[in-house]
Amino acid sequence: MRFTLIGAGRIGATHAAVLADVADVDHLAIADLEPERAVDLAAQFDKADPIDLDRAFAAVDAVIIATSTNTHAEMLERAAAAGVAAFCEKPIALDLESTRAAVADVDAAGITVQMGFQRRYDPAMRAIHDSVASGELGTPYLVRSQTHDPSPPPLDYLPISGGIFRDCLIHDIDVVRYVSGQEVATVTAAGAVLGFEEIGALGDVDTATVVLGMSDGTLAQLSALRHDPIGYDVRLEVFGSKRALAAGWSDRSPIHSTEPGVKVTVDPIDSFMDRFDAAFRAEMEAFVRVIRGEESPASNHHDAYQDLRVAVACDLSLAEGRTVRMEEIE
Repeated sequence: MRFTLIGAGRIGATHAAVLADVADVDHLAIADLEPERAVDLAAQFDKADPIDLDRAFAAVDAVIIATSTNTHAEMLERAAAAGVAAFCEKPIALDLESTRAAVADVDAAGITVQMGFQRRYDPAMRAIHDSVASGELGTPYLVRSQTHDPSPPPLDYLPISGGIFRDCLIHDIDVVRYVSGQEVATVTAAGAVLGFEEIGALGDVDTATVVLGMSDGTLAQLSALRHDPIGYDVRLEVFGSKRALAAGWSDRSPIHSTEPGVKVTVDPIDSFMDRFDAAFRAEMEAFVRVIRGEESPASNHHDAYQDLRVAVACDLSLAEGRTVRMEEIE
């Protein structure tokens, strides 16, 4: 099989390393908006070659879109026009109109799309999903999901990122939909600027919390911090009528217990690449199986649209100080 990777940055390099290890991938073409980056990355793998972006969609089985956020919709639409299956990093776009247009193009072309919501491939989070789906957990009562970053992103990134809900908490929104098997019915968001006035000056918050009411009545609590002084802390907890399960707890969890005799974390997880290394590998290996026709994507372009709708509702809830019902968001 022949794949093209579009985007030779940090995430693109992670995907390239996985694809280079997959025996069924005979050739990996690498393109980038800055061609010299594609040359440098391709040089690291025997089966890879740099390619011009204009040729990225020709004579390949699939493309991996790992470019900057503001180019995802265009690249996905080009894949649709070429009739080529695509893996696309989140989000498709930061606004609903552009996302709807790209989703419509994909549907019209009939191509397969897998979205880069890697938490669906995290082994511990997938185990929670399976426990809920099988009934082993019982009736889900409450879901908790959090993303606490060790430090804020660069200030020049924030205006093009979509903000804390569309860039950060969208992963939590997606994993709650995934593990619960339910859609979001209501959204109540709160946020504050508590440590980084420069983030507030850009119209965003550095601390946020959201309560989601799911379609079956289950409640979900989400939280996001732009600064966790200990490390990168992503956890998922689900409390049900038969069991309670958690993902993200380990001897490297970046939190200190005040219980007597509990050891202090000495090597805390410090980045999303550290936390989700296994998930990034699993999602790309799964994409290869999708292209072989062996399975369906765990997350597709319609999931990306639904996740963005919820993130938009979070922004509206915070701005207007009220609960937003999802039927308000087209």
